[in-house]
Amino acid sequence: MAKQPLQSDKELYYTVWTTAWGPMGAAAGPGGITRIELPHYQPDDLEQLLAWEHPNARRADEPFETLIELSRRYFSAEPVDFADVACELPPPGGFTGKVFRACREIPYGQTRSYSYLAKAISRPDAARAVAAAMGRNPLPLVIPCHRVTYADGRLGGFSAAGGETLKRRMLDLESRAG
Repeated sequence: MAKQPLQSDKELYYTVWTTAWGPMGAAAGPGGITRIELPHYQPDDLEQLLAWEHPNARRADEPFETLIELSRRYFSAEPVDFADVACELPPPGGFTGKVFRACREIPYGQTRSYSYLAKAISRPDAARAVAAAMGRNPLPLVIPCHRVTYADGRLGGFSAAGGETLKRRMLDLESRAG
């Protein structure tokens, strides 16, 4: 299903930048980053995608300085922590908000299972729902859903452009750099 453009009257921004793996993009609102696109697209295509999805946004690099710096370091195989990147998350009391916050705690170079995250939010029976929430994650890297796998070590899905191939490459990068 194609994503629909975001309609909003709040101040919105987007930007595109280069990393060692290719161009990345992001959008932000007043509360921080709202969307991240991992390296996969050509720069012009990525800019057009973000401009279409966020028609009321203007291009600006200022709200993204920390994310840009950390993502460049990340894709250059430097262990980094995205904890200081301000982002708009679902409410902390809701299921998805709890899952995203628990996922944010997974350290660089480590993985956790969907069932681990379900237990971490006191919902041990909700591993499938955790996987579904990870599939809707708009903030890969900041919410490191690539670090979430099946309990038996299989990768599991990855909804970011580039799919499971990109997930494997990111986990390999972290295992070598960490």
